[in-house]
Amino acid sequence: MTVSQKLVLASASPRRIELLQQAGIEPDRLLPAELDETPLRAEHPRSLAKRLSRAKAETILEILKSEGGSSSFILAADTVVSVGRRILPKAEVSDEAAYCLRLLSGRSHRVYTGVCLINPTGKIRQRLVETRVRFKRLSNEEMESYLASGEWRGKAGGYAVQGLAGSFVVKIVGSYTNIVGLPLQETVGLLGADGYKVLANWSAGARV
Repeated sequence: MTVSQKLVLASASPRRIELLQQAGIEPDRLLPAELDETPLRAEHPRSLAKRLSRAKAETILEILKSEGGSSSFILAADTVVSVGRRILPKAEVSDEAAYCLRLLSGRSHRVYTGVCLINPTGKIRQRLVETRVRFKRLSNEEMESYLASGEWRGKAGGYAVQGLAGSFVVKIVGSYTNIVGLPLQETVGLLGADGYKVLANWSAGARV
């Protein structure tokens, strides 16, 4: 049976798009899922990441069905940063980012990303990836300068490891791309195991 190779990414995140492109994968459509991402009462960070990634994928599936059906792979992800069981916000204002930086300074935290794939037959597969990260102790000047950069805006935990905040990291245990927003090895494995021809574009010419 020939499997459709159309891929819908349930996100418009530039970081996730760039990571997929790094693996030679070009989504055919970007369709962000608008959801209430508020944690449930006493919800564990890992459970939140899994729940939201699946909810995003299922939301997009319903949209595609309303458009006349779905013959696409749907890929969704959600990243959660936590200190212990405390879930950090996706910082939208400087006060939220400052709260995150104070909490992360000199401590270890965990980054969870739930990845959900729905294939063209409707089968759902999920993966949860965990990375441990330790920040150095941040000075007031470092925190104030980072807040002034605006790089934290919209980022889980109030920082972007691939940017200026990379200089705060003392140690990483696990997937680096997971911290960026999409665990690449696990995502590629998930796609490949379900019949998506990940390697199809690799021989199309030299990649820059």
